[in-house]
Amino acid sequence: MREDCPTNDGRVARVVVQGTSGSGKSTLAAALARALGVECLELDGLYQQPNWTPLDVDEFRSRVASFVEQPHWVVDGNYSQVRDIIWPLATTIVMIDLPRRVVMTRVIKRTFLRIVKREPLWNGNRESWRNAFSRDPMRNIILWSWYSHAKYHGAVPREARESVGADRVVVLSSASEVRGFLRKAVGG
Repeated sequence: MREDCPTNDGRVARVVVQGTSGSGKSTLAAALARALGVECLELDGLYQQPNWTPLDVDEFRSRVASFVEQPHWVVDGNYSQVRDIIWPLATTIVMIDLPRRVVMTRVIKRTFLRIVKREPLWNGNRESWRNAFSRDPMRNIILWSWYSHAKYHGAVPREARESVGADRVVVLSSASEVRGFLRKAVGG
């Protein structure tokens, strides 16, 4: 983690947390929002409507734009359809770039626990055995995480730096860096 990462001096007023599935972005985003006393928008929860039906892109963009009108917020998620809305307004863009072995261990364990416990996700959706064993990365979150990992290691952080400047992008490469970022961001 860079030593000059944003802290609670006002530069973490509007935070985007990104990373591949299983990287811990939702956990960090929720903890950060709680500690800062701000609302958190989980993009998956907005986009994934009942029966895994995607929200219309124009409606998705409109709802995200409405949310980020607030002076302080945390957004959790990776949707490229709304980057042009949230990245320019973000004071900090956090990219969680943990090693693939760590991410895959987490996403496999999480997926199977959610299936076994029949844990409801957004809008009543649940992960299923059928999707967990599908060869389609659009249905299988484990494959999605495997194939998208490299993108959140190289291309997406690079695009963020080019879009908003390197001083607003923080890349966290270990669990200890994630914990350290959270402590610094909330003044601990």
